[in-house]
Amino acid sequence: MSKLYLMVTIVDRKIGKRYLKLYKENEHHVMFTSLGSGTAASDVLNYLGLEATEKLVIFSVQEDGSWYHTKKQLQSNLRIDAPGGGIAFIVPLSSIGGKKALQFLLAKEDYQKEEESTLKDTVHELIIVIANQGNIELVMDAAREAGAYGGTVIHARGTGMEKAEKFMGVSLAAEKEMIFIVAKKEQKNNIMKAIMEKAGPESHAKSIVFSLPVTDTAGLRLIED
Repeated sequence: MSKLYLMVTIVDRKIGKRYLKLYKENEHHVMFTSLGSGTAASDVLNYLGLEATEKLVIFSVQEDGSWYHTKKQLQSNLRIDAPGGGIAFIVPLSSIGGKKALQFLLAKEDYQKEEESTLKDTVHELIIVIANQGNIELVMDAAREAGAYGGTVIHARGTGMEKAEKFMGVSLAAEKEMIFIVAKKEQKNNIMKAIMEKAGPESHAKSIVFSLPVTDTAGLRLIED
């Protein structure tokens, strides 16, 4: 038996095909991709002589054994730890809706899931912000002031949320920006608090924010150093 994780990879769109090719060679049969954009401050981009980069975001479900093998290949074959290489991380899954869905995501029939356990001593957290479209800078300015390094934006649209709107006071069916921020665990509370104070439900952004534990990463070595 083994554990299941959602693996998320964020790379520049221009090199995304190399990552997809590697994953297919490693029999990652089911993947979901989306376009995103980097959130580096404009003054930083101007100083470096760079343009804002388009990102490719790849989602797939992995077992712990396949992640460790993939991580080694990302570091050795694609040099993900080098500047501009990208980032890949895994988030534990607690449940999946039915046996058929599980078999579809893993492309196998004989998988046996390990018993669930409480996570301890995680180093990083994935902060997910869902905000009204057009408020990326408001959210990221608040996050950076609290210590965030940057984030990745995915454009999305909420559906089937009519009942939840009555409780949240937020239109969850409108066009949204989903902002993914990987931060150190000790920074998470301050970042989330800053976002809620400056870009929360009472603001024009009407952000909803939550976090998930990140159990391992590749591509954060330069930040950590």
